[in-house]
Amino acid sequence: MSLEPYTYVTLSMPSADRPHVAVSFYNHEANARAGVIDERRPYLAVSTPEANVSISTTGGGSVTNADLALARNIYAAAAQYLADCERLHTQQPATGKATDQTAA
Repeated sequence: MSLEPYTYVTLSMPSADRPHVAVSFYNHEANARAGVIDERRPYLAVSTPEANVSISTTGGGSVTNADLALARNIYAAAAQYLADCERLHTQQPATGKATDQTAA
């Protein structure tokens, strides 16, 4: 198993009507940021030097109830990811802890 950072992107065509793109960040260089465009469209972006994933409101329009539900889902998933990372990091033996470079 490699501990080198990488970004993995795949494109599959299960049907001609609906391609599927998957982006996986296994990279300490990943960066997450959020903001608001034109004072009406919030966005969330996660990027590495190799790829970028952005999420914004439905159709790029005003915030809907579905957008709020998605934002809450992202928030809960991020909180769980943080909790899991903190728990696993504290369980690692002191001599076996990943370096700052490979810990993300």
